Amino acid sequence: MMLDSKWQWENATAGAVAGFATVASVHPLDVVRTRFQVDDGRVLNLPAYKNTAHAILNIARLEGLKGLYAGFFPAVLGSTVSWGLYFFFYSRAKQRYSKNRDEKLSPGLHLASAAEAGALVCFCTNPIWLVKTRLQLQNPLHQTRPYSGLYDAMKTIMREEGWRALYKGIVPSLFLVSHGAVQFTAYEELRKVIVDFKAKQRKEDCKIADSQLLNSVDYAILGGSSKIAAIILTYPFQVIRSRLQQRPSMEGIPRYMDSWHVMKETARFEGFRGFYKGMTPNLLKNVPASSITFIVYENALKLLKLGRTRD
Repeated sequence: MMLDSKWQWENATAGAVAGFATVASVHPLDVVRTRFQVDDGRVLNLPAYKNTAHAILNIARLEGLKGLYAGFFPAVLGSTVSWGLYFFFYSRAKQRYSKNRDEKLSPGLHLASAAEAGALVCFCTNPIWLVKTRLQLQNPLHQTRPYSGLYDAMKTIMREEGWRALYKGIVPSLFLVSHGAVQFTAYEELRKVIVDFKAKQRKEDCKIADSQLLNSVDYAILGGSSKIAAIILTYPFQVIRSRLQQRPSMEGIPRYMDSWHVMKETARFEGFRGFYKGMTPNLLKNVPASSITFIVYENALKLLKLGRTRD
């Protein structure tokens, strides 16, 4: 039991390290993606951008490095906590489902494990992501008093909108649990294919650990390809969530009332393409970011396990 507990915390630590490394490397693209996602063509307090490169150059010119890294602290905090909790809950769920099973977990059980972990993480981190979104949307055209940071944003939201406002976008966030579920299931299944292929190539009778067969290039390919599959299937939920999490007007009136309102308005004024706004910076951010995450996670896990065997 002690070993199982240590293994879960090793997964959580490796996940947290991976989350921090990911955010630090690609945050400006996250800012651009968020601004594209909420731009429905009718927002007056948001600059118009032609494409990803134009957005980055414009933000850098008008807002400087501070603009490109708007919401960086809550992004780091949210990603580090999210990945740490996700890997922890995911490993616990897999361990629970694998009890009394000699064979490897089926794709369905991998999916259930990922969905369970994602739902738990949603409730823990939604307030952080809401603040991150609002900080990223602050720009010189905004008429409302800007938040000075995470604490000021939390305090202002609680005072002006109440604690429930911190959970705006929770419904699409829960639907986005399917994103992690799709990615982790794809990752696990592709991982099995590569491990089996490499094991057959070696043609050795002795049992070799999966971690010995795979290297950082494999983890990069697995992380990137599994992310692409998840993004294509679940991206509209991200757009809906970002639009719901926008700051209300100076009169306190929210732009959208609920998820259904976002869907109706987006379909009416922007069509199908509206649900995929910001897709390019999202892919540029998340595909390499996912590769980095899994490279760091798997290698950090190897080091932690190595340290445990030496103890």
